[in-house]
Amino acid sequence: MKKNDPYAALRFREFNIFLFLRFAMVFAWTMQFVVIEWEVYSITKNPLLLGLIGLVEVVPAVSLALFAGHIVDQREKRGLLVKCILGFSVVSLGLFLLTWPKIIGGLDTNTTLYAIYFLVFLGGIVRAFMGPTIFSLFSLLVPKRVYPNAATWSSSVWQMGAVIGPATAGFFIHWIGVHWSMCFVFAFSLIALILLFRIPRKPILNPKIGEPVMQSLKEGVKYVWNTKVILGAITLDMFAVLFGGAVALLPIYAQDILKVGSEGFGILRAAPAVGALVIMFTSAYFPLNKNAGLKLLAAIFGFGICIIVFGISTWFWLSVVALFLSGATDGISVIIRQTILQLRTPDAMRGRVASVNSMFVGSSNELGAFESGLTAKLMGTVTAVVFGGVMTLITVVGTGAALPKLRRLDLRKDLEENERA
Repeated sequence: MKKNDPYAALRFREFNIFLFLRFAMVFAWTMQFVVIEWEVYSITKNPLLLGLIGLVEVVPAVSLALFAGHIVDQREKRGLLVKCILGFSVVSLGLFLLTWPKIIGGLDTNTTLYAIYFLVFLGGIVRAFMGPTIFSLFSLLVPKRVYPNAATWSSSVWQMGAVIGPATAGFFIHWIGVHWSMCFVFAFSLIALILLFRIPRKPILNPKIGEPVMQSLKEGVKYVWNTKVILGAITLDMFAVLFGGAVALLPIYAQDILKVGSEGFGILRAAPAVGALVIMFTSAYFPLNKNAGLKLLAAIFGFGICIIVFGISTWFWLSVVALFLSGATDGISVIIRQTILQLRTPDAMRGRVASVNSMFVGSSNELGAFESGLTAKLMGTVTAVVFGGVMTLITVVGTGAALPKLRRLDLRKDLEENERA
């Protein structure tokens, strides 16, 4: 491998397949969420019932996360991911049928709504297992020496799917309707399943197969708590997402503060994603391993500053730039956090560590949107966004002061040890 080779991870065939299937799943999942949001609001016209969709999915995802991590560490990863994708396909097929007028023509609105919520709840169960399984399989596809580069490409593909999926949903709902949009989602889940079968089954690296569940869960949580670098990285990301959820309030800014309408809203909504994508791709050429701890702290501090600037801005293009830079700084933190998790997590504990990470970070998007809405109601929109940015800055300063190991973290040492191993 060349030093600082930006395509190091892409030289491994199985990892390329993994990237394609990951894109397919992220694309399908995010597209499905937007389509179902549209359908629920269309049949109910109730914002509260619309908001419940995220809650219905996140409750099982978080509740089962630790147990899912235990299962992932005990099972063969490729086979478990097959089951996860099959589960998602069943949910997508069910939602496809529930948006078919021939099927639901005789059903009342409440029955259809409850059936949709039930399938979304099942999707939350699948989500609890999907994240730790993908994280664990990732580590089996490339050597440890290219983990940072692989994490960059994996994060880039995730970001692409998360951007293109919702955008495609919006266009397809207009062009072909909700029902056939769900058919498209189902098709992408099948594509991901076909791609997965091109990756051979992988060995189970956990020496404690059959370990009691409670003991296994306790060890996973204890490892994260005692490994301050991992704990600090997860905590930072959680609070940044929790308090920096300005995106949830973008409709208010577009309509009432910046007064730029739906077209301006689209630009504002895309700006963070574009910033994150730019960083994801450039970081493949400029690795972030040197002084990674300081860079992580600086990136999230910069994210907080961007949120504050956006909050007080009344000039549209300044707001766009602030959101673009918030996406760029967030992209840096995601890459460094994913690299820390991959390099500092033992093979036998990847599922459990990933499940703890999903509990911290996975739920913070939904909770961040709720926090932003609640504080906006109590304080006013601008004050709420500025408050979130200030709390992010306080979290960074506090974490940096409390965890000197995170401050001094340099991932080059980990990579050198992996090369020697």
